[in-house]
Amino acid sequence: MHEEGSDTPRPWPVWKIALVLYPFAAGAGAVNLFFLGLLGQALSLTALAPVAAVLAGLALGVPLAWIAARWIRRLIAETEA
Repeated sequence: MHEEGSDTPRPWPVWKIALVLYPFAAGAGAVNLFFLGLLGQALSLTALAPVAAVLAGLALGVPLAWIAARWIRRLIAETEA
């Protein structure tokens, strides 16, 4: 990922970092939603099914991965400065 005539590597764009982080963000979202559903049982709510938690985690993985990627990109920029 070098520019023509430049020895400094270009930083990864946020979308690439988010793409790498998506499986982890989706998994973390699914696990947290499932445990939130279990905690909801203490409030007399019905438990969230594991399949529903995974499907919701897949949907929530996109914004969670984007937020994490922006944070990591900022940390990389601070480190390189």
